[in-house]
Amino acid sequence: MEFDIQKFTGTVFRAREEDVEVPDLAPYFKGLGDQGKPVWRVRGLTGAELAKVNEAKERNRARSAIADGLLSSQGEAVTAAVRELLGEGDAVPDDLAKRIEMLVIGSVAPECTHQLATKLAGAFPVEFYQLTTKITQLTGMGGEPGKPKRSSSKATSAPPSSSAT
Repeated sequence: MEFDIQKFTGTVFRAREEDVEVPDLAPYFKGLGDQGKPVWRVRGLTGAELAKVNEAKERNRARSAIADGLLSSQGEAVTAAVRELLGEGDAVPDDLAKRIEMLVIGSVAPECTHQLATKLAGAFPVEFYQLTTKITQLTGMGGEPGKPKRSSSKATSAPPSSSAT
């Protein structure tokens, strides 16, 4: 069977998205009401984004090596303080650093910062891993053929006027 290069290169792909229910985070969602379910919307990553996620592991190791080099002659209290300042109190596992980056990039709603992802990993590790596992699954499925979604529900321009003037 032959791969149809023209069909593939002519297809517009968009990131796959999916809602992940996070019931234990319900107290932190505004306006759910009685029937609302707390959901975190995530998406699959592009190749470049996946590479950035994979580099997070290397950045994590580099920070640790730099801290070790700078602090090799310092006392334990100073070493611990600098490590906390660098955001790696006790050594951050590579998988965690990678998943934090993944959640930051792959979160659609709510938008996620490194600080939020780190807090979520510490306070709600099961939900954190569920979200990052879903991002991995969506990434593995590849892009979804179709037109990209509009960034807003508002039309960019009005239809042409039917009057002659």
